[in-house]
Amino acid sequence: MAHVAPTGSAGILPAATWPRTFRQSGRAPHRGCPDGDPACLRSQLILGLQLLRTTLLSACCFVLLAPVLCAQSQSPIPTPSPKQDEQEVDPDDVISVNTTEILLPVTVRDAGGALVSNLTRKDFRIFEDGSEQSLSDLSLRNVPVDVALIVDASSSVAGNLEDFRKAAEGFASHLATDDRISLIQFDDRVVMLQDWTGSLVQLRRALRRIVPGMFTRFHDAVLLGARDQRPRTNARHAIIVLTDGIDSGRGISFDAALRGALQAQTTIYVVSNTQIERARKEEELSILLSGSDSAVRFNQLRIDDLRLSLEALSESERHLEQLTAATGGRLYKPVSFNDLERTYAEVADELRHQYTLYYSPLNSKRDGQFRRVRVETTNAQHRVAARIGYYAPKK
Repeated sequence: MAHVAPTGSAGILPAATWPRTFRQSGRAPHRGCPDGDPACLRSQLILGLQLLRTTLLSACCFVLLAPVLCAQSQSPIPTPSPKQDEQEVDPDDVISVNTTEILLPVTVRDAGGALVSNLTRKDFRIFEDGSEQSLSDLSLRNVPVDVALIVDASSSVAGNLEDFRKAAEGFASHLATDDRISLIQFDDRVVMLQDWTGSLVQLRRALRRIVPGMFTRFHDAVLLGARDQRPRTNARHAIIVLTDGIDSGRGISFDAALRGALQAQTTIYVVSNTQIERARKEEELSILLSGSDSAVRFNQLRIDDLRLSLEALSESERHLEQLTAATGGRLYKPVSFNDLERTYAEVADELRHQYTLYYSPLNSKRDGQFRRVRVETTNAQHRVAARIGYYAPKK
């Protein structure tokens, strides 16, 4: 009878299965018996029967226990029931407006551009989708503001970052003790340098961490400042950006950035260096075009590049005008980086003299639709800056 050795060293059976005579002698049985030795053959036969019996018993146990094991594996594993107050929220849903009251920051200037700060509730009229609403309250500068400072650290601004640092510190010094400020840098990436803080010391440290880059992810920075850098529930939300507004096209679109700002009810102020850049490029272009015909032909590639850059600056200004007007902010276009401190001081002054209107909308539907808002004063000479609307919450 031939026997197949169980798993072990080649041709050697495990010691526990050796016949007693072999266990006593300490010699392992080999698969074959030399010269047909009858004692060896008999031992091998006994060994084979023992192994066969062990195998059959193991198989029977498996067959008997298999249904039980299968049933256990198929029995459902209890899972904790979800909490009743947990809901799945779409990342695009910005539920920052309730159906009982709307907070709307409003800036009023006279015909000469000076801020008007002596108005009362009866001087305002507010309309939502054409229907006049009833103002429930009005306050002037008793609502704190959370301001996200965003700086363009791309190549077009990198040479004047020290001017921005000084202007940013000057701006922060005008804020009230209950206001907060944060700092975001953008170039090839969008980087949060300082989360919300009321400390001027922390802001100074963060300003020193600004590092120049190359490209401009302006739209991504606006969306981060509006949607992800959320303010307190009882505070106004403002963004101040230093940029030329020319996005490198490596991130989201302008429309997506504008939508995010409106969803987050953020007022955006832009300090644009487009006028500074335009003056520099126009001067270079004028010098190149004043040369001889051969020099103009030689510099044609640079001339074409400057013309395209000027067109890009004009398009950028149109976008920046649209962005600031839609959110109730303002576009500043200083003619020199030496004017940055004065410009940032103007923004701080506007925030201090900003009205905050409250009203309960007549349309209480939670449908996620955009509601267009218009604010007027009883004086036709006033120029009113306010957000053009808001997105209602979804169910």
